[in-house]
Formats: sequence, structure tokens, C-alpha cells
Amino acid sequence: MPGDQPRLGAWVRASVVIASVPATALLVMLGMGAVPPVPGLLALVATVASAALVARVWLGNLARLAARIQAAAVGGDVPNLPVSPLLPSVQDVADGVTRLARSLAERGALVERLRRADAAIIEALPDPLLVLSAERVPLRANRAARQALGAPQGASTAPADVAALLRHPDLAEALDRALASGSPAIADLALPVPMPRDLVAQVIPLDPPLADGGRILVLLSDRTRERAVERTRADFVANASHELRTPLASLIGFIETLRGPAADDPAAQQRFLQIMAEQADRMRRLIDDLLGLSRIEVSEHQAPAGRADVGGVAKSEAEALAPILAARKAHLVVDLPPDQAIAEPADADQIGQVIRNLLDNAIRHGRQGGEVRLSVSHAAGRDGRHGITIAVADDGPGVPREHIPRLTERFYRVDKGRSRNAGGTGLGLAIVKHIVSRHRGTLAIESEEGVGTTFRIWLPGG
Repeated sequence: MPGDQPRLGAWVRASVVIASVPATALLVMLGMGAVPPVPGLLALVATVASAALVARVWLGNLARLAARIQAAAVGGDVPNLPVSPLLPSVQDVADGVTRLARSLAERGALVERLRRADAAIIEALPDPLLVLSAERVPLRANRAARQALGAPQGASTAPADVAALLRHPDLAEALDRALASGSPAIADLALPVPMPRDLVAQVIPLDPPLADGGRILVLLSDRTRERAVERTRADFVANASHELRTPLASLIGFIETLRGPAADDPAAQQRFLQIMAEQADRMRRLIDDLLGLSRIEVSEHQAPAGRADVGGVAKSEAEALAPILAARKAHLVVDLPPDQAIAEPADADQIGQVIRNLLDNAIRHGRQGGEVRLSVSHAAGRDGRHGITIAVADDGPGVPREHIPRLTERFYRVDKGRSRNAGGTGLGLAIVKHIVSRHRGTLAIESEEGVGTTFRIWLPGG
């Protein structure tokens, strides 16, 4: 190869250096007459020619050695340096460089394996972990962090929500403390969007930094579930004690009546036992709804992982409610899309519970013998994303405008007496709201007095 050949100037200089001593000696000897002219001149020419040949071989060896080392450095492979013909001294250098290159390659491979092992460990950690530079720029986020902070499925880079997280005042203060002291710092974070979450952030400074410049580790622990359980436990006790007081008082009163004045009155006993059965059933439904709502609230911050055919779920729920429709002499109109309406991410059981609660609410509060309408359709959300819309409408008395914002509160009733007589627990719409929130959807309520009420739900999907 051209790079293996010595340049002309370097060759001439090397030849002069090699031939200078013997040529000078011959010239001195010729000048002193110690050597006959003809043999002396021949010896001088032979000396210069030999020097030029040695210089060419020596420089050619070095040029080939340099070219192979440079090629190996660019390609990253261990150089194959023994290239004949090599002078013994150059061959020793080539062998030494080969051994050094192989040692460096082995060490580099070991470092790369260790780096991949570290990355695999960080990626597999169950808690979200962020790696930041000294300037607090996100460098890496493990799988748990990407999922927790809303990165798209399969993304490998830090999600955009990391920037918003790092602007949180409490986390920014913890970062300042950790960098200033060189010791870990802890911050409690309450994030309101996209779902209310309670996080504990541990900020760990690194000295020396990681190979990629990482100077700070931020370990996030999600405490939303634990704190939701605490709140749910307190709410359950408060709600249950309040709502169960009335039916329990009724049961106690009827039991006392059956033991006393109605002890020998079979007709009264039958009437009271019927009322007691209704009150007991009401308590059962109330406890079931409270427990169901508690379970939903505990997992509300975690989006579901599956997918559901909303049209198929709606059809099944409509068929299951036939007895209630018959009891109210109501007519159900169902409008479903011809193709599948897939919600994703979605929990099919919870979507079925939403449709069931909305239909039950519409049947109970609609006109006796009236019409209930259920429709499922493809529709874009407010942000333009593809999704599915579920609409349930009744032809009941409607809801006054001032009551609409509070319809999804626990135990909120527009007409308490009418709601209890209809058999409602006051929790159905609260359950609907929390399920829709868990699915990252939206709930809209439209009502006109004397005309009816429509509940419209949008879920992401397509």
C-alpha cells in the first residue's frame, strides 16, 4: 500500500545518517593516501548504496508498522503486525504493540461487559430511577421510570415529563442540598397530573461521576397506593357508619316489633320481614359498592394494561339488564358500531361496570315505561387522539344545572328520598368517575330538566 513506503525526503535523510560515519572515514583515508583511490572510491559508493538500501528497508518496516497500528486504531481490532520482511528490532516492537493492543482490547471488552451489566441492573430495578448530569439534564431513565412518567410503549429515552418533575420545588431543593453537601437528600412530592400521585424522591450525588457524565441519581418510590389505602380505610369507616345507621335502625326497630306487638300477627310479620329483607339487601349493596370503590381508588393512579372491545362489552351488559328493564317497563335502544371499538389501555371488567352503572342509573331515574339509549362510537378526544365514546341517555326529569358538578360525589343525591326508593346507593356515579379517571378518559354530563340526562364517556383507543 502507498502508506507503507517511506517518503523520499525521509529516505535521503536516513541514508545520510547511516552512511555518514563510514563515508567520512573513507574520505579521510583517501585524503591521507591510506587507501588506493580506485578501491577507496568503490568502497565509498558501496557504503552509500548499502546505507540507502538499509534506510529503505528500515523505513519501509516502520511505515508498515505505523500504517497497521493506525488502521487497527480506526477499526478497533487487534492489529496483525508481523509483516515480512521485518528487521528484528522492528519485529520486537511489533510484537510488543500486539500484546499491548490485545491487553487493551480485553480490558475494553471487560469494561463494556460491566457497563452492560450495570445498565441491565438499573433497567431491571422495580423503582423508577433517573440519572442526571451535573447540570441536572436527564441522561437515562430505567423502564420503571419511563412507565411511571408516561413515556410511549417501547421508548428507551427519558420521557418529557421528567423536565416537569425536575421543576418541582421540593425536588429542586433536594437536588440543591445533595449537590452542596455531597450527601443524599429526600423529598416528598405530590404530583397532581396526569393523575394525583404521592412520590418519595431520594437524591444521591455521585463522586466520581459515571462514564456517561451522570452526577446525580434520583430514585423515586411511589407511595400513592399506601396513602390511598390509608385514606380509603378512614373514608370507608366514616361512610359506612353514616350510611348504615338508617337501615340498621330500621332492622332493630322491626326486630323489636316482631318480638313484641307483632309476635302473634302473621300478616304484620310477613310485611315487616319483607321490609327487613329490603333493608338488608340495601346494606349488602352499599357495602359491595363501598368495597368496590375503595379497590378502584387504590389502583386509580395505575393505568390498566389490557385492551377491551367496548362494543362487545356494551352488548353483554345490555342483555344482562333485561330483568331490570322489564321491571320498569323501560325500552332500551342500543346503537353499536359495525366494527370493533377497541379501548386501550383498558380493563374490560371495569368498562363493563361503568356501562352497567350508567344503564342502571338511567333505568332507575328515567320515566316509568320510558326509553333508555346506549351508544358506542369512534370519536377523537379533545387533544385529537383516537378514542371511543360511550353515551347513555334517559328521558327522566333531568338534573338542575347547579347539581350537575356534584353528581359524581360519594352519596350525593339530587332527591335523597327518590334515590333511596329507587334502590340506589349513591356510589354508582362515583365509581364511574374513578374508573374513567384510571383509564385516562373523560366524563361529561348533559342534562335538561323535563327532557332527560346524558352521560358521555371518552376512552383512549381506536
